[in-house]
Amino acid sequence: MVKDAYDGPILEIDKLSISFFTRLREIPAVMDFSLSVQPGEAVGLVGESGCGKSTVALGVMQDLGVNGRVVGGSIKFKGQDLGTMSQKELRRIRGSDIAMIYQEPMASLNPAMKIGRQLMEVPMIHAGMSEKEARARALQVVTDVKLPDPKRILDAYPHQLSGGQQQRIVIAMALMSEPSLLILDEPTTALDVTVEAAVVELVKDLGKKYGTSMLFISHNLGLVLETCDRICVMYSGEAVERGSIEDVFDEMQHPYTQALFRSIPLPGADKNTRPLIAIPGNFPLPHERPQGCNFGPRCDYFQAGRCDQGDIPMFPVPGDDVHNTRCLRFQEIDWQAPPLQAEVKEKGEVGNVVLRMDNLKKYYEVAANALFGGVATRVVKANETLSFEARESETLAIVGESGCGKSTFAKVLMGLETATEGTITLDGHDIQDTPIEKRDTQTVADVQMVFQNPFDTLNPSMTVGRQIIRALEIFKIGKTAADRRQRMLELLDLVKLPREFADRMPRQLSGGQKQRVGIARAFAGDARIVVADEPVSALDVSVQAAVTDLLMEIQREQKTTLLFISHDLSIVRYLADRVMVMYLGHVVELGTTEQVFAPPYHPYTEALLSAVPIADTKVKKKHIVLEGEIPSAMNPPSGCPFQTRCGWKAQVPGNLCETEVPPLRDLASGHQVKCHLSAERFAEMEPVIQIAAE
Repeated sequence: MVKDAYDGPILEIDKLSISFFTRLREIPAVMDFSLSVQPGEAVGLVGESGCGKSTVALGVMQDLGVNGRVVGGSIKFKGQDLGTMSQKELRRIRGSDIAMIYQEPMASLNPAMKIGRQLMEVPMIHAGMSEKEARARALQVVTDVKLPDPKRILDAYPHQLSGGQQQRIVIAMALMSEPSLLILDEPTTALDVTVEAAVVELVKDLGKKYGTSMLFISHNLGLVLETCDRICVMYSGEAVERGSIEDVFDEMQHPYTQALFRSIPLPGADKNTRPLIAIPGNFPLPHERPQGCNFGPRCDYFQAGRCDQGDIPMFPVPGDDVHNTRCLRFQEIDWQAPPLQAEVKEKGEVGNVVLRMDNLKKYYEVAANALFGGVATRVVKANETLSFEARESETLAIVGESGCGKSTFAKVLMGLETATEGTITLDGHDIQDTPIEKRDTQTVADVQMVFQNPFDTLNPSMTVGRQIIRALEIFKIGKTAADRRQRMLELLDLVKLPREFADRMPRQLSGGQKQRVGIARAFAGDARIVVADEPVSALDVSVQAAVTDLLMEIQREQKTTLLFISHDLSIVRYLADRVMVMYLGHVVELGTTEQVFAPPYHPYTEALLSAVPIADTKVKKKHIVLEGEIPSAMNPPSGCPFQTRCGWKAQVPGNLCETEVPPLRDLASGHQVKCHLSAERFAEMEPVIQIAAE
């Protein structure tokens, strides 16, 4: 299919304003927004939730719903104003010339239709292809997105594919008609880092192959650095800084961009000596934006009587025709000055062992049915011989991809499941066989959990204060209602929420505020151990910094043991004292953070480190993309669990990796690795992440 040649900007957004209309008022969502995308270029659109990124994308697709309207400016695609087109013309362009990939792949796939049929529909509708031609095109594109056994995939239903495979199918669908513009709205948020790395690599390669221009919407600055040529930073409906990746990352000229970078854990950040700096205050609601600069109330450089007067335009940065900033004071600010607020913290003294696990196993029996081939019963080996200990005031991070057994082990520890074999000792008492309903109040209070999604963990019909008091009642804390109310207010102080929030409903709180309520509830009974299961992955980067800082502060005060489950190695490097790496139910590496983040590594740890996007132009990474999917815990490979995806397997003589599970060996004091590689091979390993000299 040959598209018309066009040499101007593929997408040109000029002074765009979009509002949503309710019965009460007009709510401006995007104001005075300008951006262009050139042929073959990838532009990143970055900002926190609610800043208007997705509204811009929906404006380009002319899909703003009944309440949304473009109230100013224009969006031109290949020189044509999309706002003046008829529905028929828009239908012709959508899906063929402009395609969009959404965050949640299952929202774009029909669960009752085979993958092949869904892919074939695109060229049959948009390009009038015959069924045979469309099938051949579908096969070609599924091969391009590097899916194994493309013919089998075309005959599969969406539920038979993993999340990463589903997202690749959505990318394939978007590429079926070779669009000129591809809009990607947070396409990798729900994926593991290793799958994310492969999908990002794929998008970059396909962009080059098809010459597609891309608008990449993300809150992950590291991903934008790896995929884009230019970047636009948004805050509260406005573009606040635009420029090339190098300009914005190395020569930032807006206080919000600077504040964003200071709140993400780059290599070199340390929870004690170089803590992150959270952005003060909260994001303004669309109908409560301040006068003048939207970022003014949260800005370190705010000047009353100047920054709060009138509309602030975008200014060109002298000496650079593509770098612009929406800041009145950008030429007066010393951008190289070190931050002032970062207060050096005292490292907490690590105490005695609080928790010990010995050879813990957790198997699930799955009943026979047609889906599993009618065998009597199959066993899912969720956890295999987990052994470790955690001490008072220590943060132990547990990392690995989905399905590696992190959450299963957390459920066994919490008493939501009981162990198949092995022991769990809490302060000298065995708890592995005691389900939560049979645990005494003290044990329940001692082991608490902070969950991934703050939206699902609070009762929507109960005030914040009542939910915390409920926990205090269960833990039998306080003799009277007045005692409990006083303790609840102290817990709100502990998590840095205003006391008046006690009377608010969860719907009146932001995601970060809800997560703080979840933390207050977990610490209500002076927990000895808190299992934090991906506690910041659903939050914006600026809120992440505040919540992790809060967890660390409470840990210092209360001497809590923190088990931090995460797939984000940047945040693990920042706050963990020790790290346990899991793969397919096995602990494959265990050591201090310094040991795990420096060679020698387990080959899986090496691949994980390579997959993490780092928002720093000075960082050079070794490039390792894992081939293949994670095997099923119901049918794990023989020998080493990682051998089907390991790049080092050829370095081990014979077929040892395929026949024997490796022993857990000591590489150094406290550093254990489950691998057959020889000491000489380990010695040859190079660092994955290197920071170039200034």
